[in-house]
Amino acid sequence: MVLDLLVIGLVITLHPLPIMAFVLVLSAPRGVWKGLAFIAAWLACLVVVIAIVLLLTSGEPPAPRSPPSTAALAAKLAIGTGLVLYSEHRRRRRRTVTATSSSSGSGSAGTSLTTRMDQASGWSAAALAVLLQPWGMVGAGAATVIEADLSHRSSYLALLAFCILATSSLLAMELYMVFAPEKAALALTDLRAWLSGHKDQAIVVTCLVLGLWLVSRSLYDLTR
Repeated sequence: MVLDLLVIGLVITLHPLPIMAFVLVLSAPRGVWKGLAFIAAWLACLVVVIAIVLLLTSGEPPAPRSPPSTAALAAKLAIGTGLVLYSEHRRRRRRTVTATSSSSGSGSAGTSLTTRMDQASGWSAAALAVLLQPWGMVGAGAATVIEADLSHRSSYLALLAFCILATSSLLAMELYMVFAPEKAALALTDLRAWLSGHKDQAIVVTCLVLGLWLVSRSLYDLTR
């Protein structure tokens, strides 16, 4: 369970879409406060999902080969397969939209999004965090949390590490903006420019890596 949660948390924190949105949030007026609202909502989603799973299991993992255990593995297998298929879809789609993404229309869309974020409130930033949560990956984390045994302290540490790791990129940007705002503004501008040109590649890689991991781990556990 621990290794699976760490891998899932790492991929979640590296997912480019929330990072791009968070850069816009931090770059807006009162961006630090809006960033805190974004992070709070992001963490709240993770905590709520974990809490629901633990309430359903009463903090006790299902017995191996039992229907709940098999269902959790099947869910992880389905999510992993879906991520692999989605990564291939994005890879093929990227070939057909390269010319469009480099046109002037994409620039105006980016400007419009920046303007909206400048006018957004903390509540809007929080809602954006909920919308951009990679729910498929979070679902894989929920299927893994079923294995948590709250009678052992290590399970608490694993769940805490998952939440922190899945939020680590946002926390790092937030702290950078707090303690070195001028340097952070330049760095985040460069990051946003890089992600604008490499977003699709990053989505393909993150989804493919996690998808293959989930498929291989699920098949191994189902067949052993």
